[in-house]
Amino acid sequence: MGETIKNRYEFVILFDVENGNPNGDPDAGNLPRIDPESGYGLVTDVCLKRKIRNYVQAVKEEQEGFQIYIKEDVPLNRSDGLACRYVGTDEKGLKDAKKSDPDIDLKIRDFMCRNFFDIRTFGAVMTTFVKAALNCGQVRGPVQLGFARSIDPIVSQEVTITRVAITTEKDAEGKQTEMGRKNIVPYALYRTEGFISANLARKVTGFSEEDLELLWEAIINMFEIDHSAARGKMSVRELIVFKHSKELGDCPAYKLFDAVKIRKKEGVEYPRAYSDYEVAVDSSAIPETVEMTRKI
Repeated sequence: MGETIKNRYEFVILFDVENGNPNGDPDAGNLPRIDPESGYGLVTDVCLKRKIRNYVQAVKEEQEGFQIYIKEDVPLNRSDGLACRYVGTDEKGLKDAKKSDPDIDLKIRDFMCRNFFDIRTFGAVMTTFVKAALNCGQVRGPVQLGFARSIDPIVSQEVTITRVAITTEKDAEGKQTEMGRKNIVPYALYRTEGFISANLARKVTGFSEEDLELLWEAIINMFEIDHSAARGKMSVRELIVFKHSKELGDCPAYKLFDAVKIRKKEGVEYPRAYSDYEVAVDSSAIPETVEMTRKI
């Protein structure tokens, strides 16, 4: 997989949505997620990681070393079976195999990290077989994302739609159209922050420089292969990366995040485009040993 990363990183992602629902809340009728106290929009880390996984899966197409562990419509046990076969057994014989080889869980963990990009990146909880025969424990990935939060409070707008296709023959006798509703955010700019630990990469998963470049590519393009009418127009607008000079870093992450300033342009009350905002990075707040790059 190449050379393991040797530098700590932090990064800021700015993405926006226009006339769409970026992340529906199943506890609220799939309305756009919102902080009820402040009115700010939310997008979960799980949602964003799903899009990164989908991009890597589309680009690499199950290439060796770049498979995806958490895939849609694929049981985890199917992937776990690959690891069992690697150590010469199956899920039924795994417990007996452990008696003769106490390091088998560690071997399976290393196999999973080598072969699955998302485990190597985000980690995974690998205790899945019946009665926990496969128990690699929790693999803590070096890449962690927080929730995305909108820069300004959002307004969820309900739009009524009609369709000419009637569901049943009985309904068709009495009406020509059916009504429906969809909930959208007219416009919102979201910000999320991420962390990459070179220490965990070296000690646990082997996350490499090649993996890092693929991660940046996936973040920049994560909405480009995921367009849908429900999500409207979503785009990554900024990827700002901070590279420390050493494995454990040069300064606290919050100082770097605080250096990224986003504000509405003068005279803009209700933003409806990315151009309604100004994004600036205060270079005076960044230590000389930290390298800042704006990848978009």
